[in-house]
This record gives sequence, C-alpha cells and structure tokens, in this order.
Amino acid sequence: MATQRKPSLDPETLLDEILIDAYGDDEQLCALHAGIEDGLDLPMAVHVIGEPLSLIAIDYDGNARRGLMARCRGADGTEHRVALADIQLAPDAAGYAYLAAYCCWLGVQPASPRPRRAAGRRGRHHTAGEEEIDLAKPVDLIVLAVKQRAARCRLIGSTRVITLRTASLLGVVPGQVISVQANKHWRFNGHPYLSGQMTSSRIDALALGLTPLALNAFGAWDPADAYGVEVDEPVEEWARPMIARGPRPMFEMEQVLPGHNPDDFDSDPILEANDLKEAGDTEAAQDILTRLLEADLRCLDAHAHLGNLFFHRPDWAINHYEVGVRIGELSLGPDFDGVLAWSLIDNRPFLRCMQGYGLCLWRLHRWEEAEHVFERILLMNPLDNQGIRFLLPAVRGHEAWVDDED
Repeated sequence: MATQRKPSLDPETLLDEILIDAYGDDEQLCALHAGIEDGLDLPMAVHVIGEPLSLIAIDYDGNARRGLMARCRGADGTEHRVALADIQLAPDAAGYAYLAAYCCWLGVQPASPRPRRAAGRRGRHHTAGEEEIDLAKPVDLIVLAVKQRAARCRLIGSTRVITLRTASLLGVVPGQVISVQANKHWRFNGHPYLSGQMTSSRIDALALGLTPLALNAFGAWDPADAYGVEVDEPVEEWARPMIARGPRPMFEMEQVLPGHNPDDFDSDPILEANDLKEAGDTEAAQDILTRLLEADLRCLDAHAHLGNLFFHRPDWAINHYEVGVRIGELSLGPDFDGVLAWSLIDNRPFLRCMQGYGLCLWRLHRWEEAEHVFERILLMNPLDNQGIRFLLPAVRGHEAWVDDED
C-alpha cells in the first residue's frame, strides 16, 4: 500500500505539484492518475451517492473526455466504475486533498459526503455565476502573483481577483498585463478560476490603476557643494553633464513595503528574503517577494529583488526590473529633471530597478537602450553610489557582458 502523503496539503498547491511538468489534457490526466493513486492509501472507505463503498483503484484509459475513473467494491463484493469526481469524502478525511485537487482541475466542487439531491451532477464546464466573463473575447488580466502554471490576477478596471490556469507562464512576472483566450470559467471553494491560452503579455503601468508613489521634496541639489569643487574647475568627464545642469530639486520617492513594522528591524520581509536566498532557499525567497507584490504592486524593492533572483536569465529578469521602473516612473512624469539621491534610502528600490534593467539590456546586447538607462541613472543619482560611470564605457563600446563567475 502507498503511504498517504501530506493529507492536509492545500488542494491548489498539490495540483500545482502534480502538474509541474505536464501539458495538455492527456498529459495532465496521466500525471493526475499517477499522483493521486500514489498519494492515496488504497483501499479506502468512500461514499458514492451516499452509499458506502471501498475505493480500490484509480483508472485512466486515455479518454480525456471521460477523465479519471474510480474502481469501487461494495460490501457484497460487486465492483463498480464511477467518475472519480463522484467519490464523496469528508473534508477532514485522509486523501481529500487529492480528490479536491482533481475536482479543482475539472472545475467542479468535490462531491458532498451527504446524499445527493435530485439535481444531476455538474459538468466540467461549470461557470462562476455573477460577473460572467465572455469567453468569446480575449480577457486582459493584471498579474499579481505567479506560481508555476497558475497566476493570481486582477481584471483590468476591477478589484475582482481571479486565478488563471494556463499551459505556460514562462517569463511572466507580477505587474505585467496579459491577454488570455479563455476556454473555461468556474468557481472552486468560492474563488473564481479561468483557464485558457495566454496570447500576449505587455508592461503597461498606466493600466494597473495604481496610485503613484509620493515624491517628497528635499530642497535643492547643488553640484558645487556635492562634488566639493567650483563649477569652473576640472572635473571627470562622467560628472560634467550633472554639473552643467546646475542646481536641481531633490526628492525622496515613497517606499511601499507591506507588512513591515519600522519599529521592528526583524520584520523587514526584504531582508528575510535576502537571508533565504543566501541560504540557498530561493523558492522561499521568491514566495515572500511575490506575496509583497500581491499585496501592493508598488513595492519596488520586491520587483528589484525578484529580478536579482532571476538574474541568470536576463530575458526573464528584465521584466521584473522594467515593471518596477515603469511603476516608479508614474511618479516622475515625462519631464522629470530632479535628483533622487541614493543617500535618501527610500530612493534605492527605484534606483535598483533602474540598474538591474540597464544591466539586462546590456546583457541582451541592446546597447543604445542600456546606455540611455545608465545615463539617466547618473542624472538622477549624480554622486553615482552604484558605480554606473564604470559601466558606461563598455556599453558605449558595445563590449559583451562578462560575468564575474565566468
């Protein structure tokens, strides 16, 4: 007999684990068949339409329309084959999570352990009821959190949150807007779900409907005072554009960090995520950062540190950084010519996003774009605490990025 695995596991989490490498209905049903049969301690007592039976096996014959079947045996020894979704288990029973995970995949509620009413069984294409989504039209969604092939999303122009299940979310990050050609819409445990094919993704900060981060004025930044020289004295080449602009207004950008208690240093979730990353637990670090963005997409430091987690994949990391940049830019406007000094620590999340974005552009050989981003960082943070001045010559010379670990 197989040993029951994680009987109290959340059905959605369990479903994600079972389907991690499966694509398409047939492949996913094969994975569900293997995962559920392996996870259940068979034979086990169940009910079907209120009648007590013993579940002895799970079958899948390759017919995706029929799905998984349950082989059951009655007290008199007779055997029955029924749809696995018709098996009735109490929510606290061993094995319920596996049954609920399969029902979640189907888009139906698990069968009640009480005898059924006269109404027939709900089919797989169960709809969500109120606020019905038109499946004939592409659906635009704001991505709040991504986990394997599921994404927590918000409908554009609405506060309504929905979970999307699709074949692949590779490269999709929180804060992007995705278009989905939907094929099914349902509710499970009161929460709406949508499945379908993602057709496009884009970064559109205005579509997110966010309140821009506040800019707090900090007087004027004077290059003569900042560099400690008279403006007519010789200076390094990189600093000349900043000096030529003369004094400029200085600001600190509002920093959003959900769950942080400023009076408790140990409550900083960014530091916790960094500690987990350094300990090698990148998945736990990603979970913390993702939860921050699900709470508020304006948490720029979460975008920056998610980019750092995926820095080995510049084509993926760049999306994390750019979303943070574009959300920060909502506060600046197109003609911003002020200073966001690194010394004002709440500016650092935005500047980290800018730097990560520029580095990814460089690594992807998008030379002119990288040069523009780096020059802009220098203008915003003219004391260059980030060392951008040392990177610009290589970018301007179209020199390929060289990883320190190579």
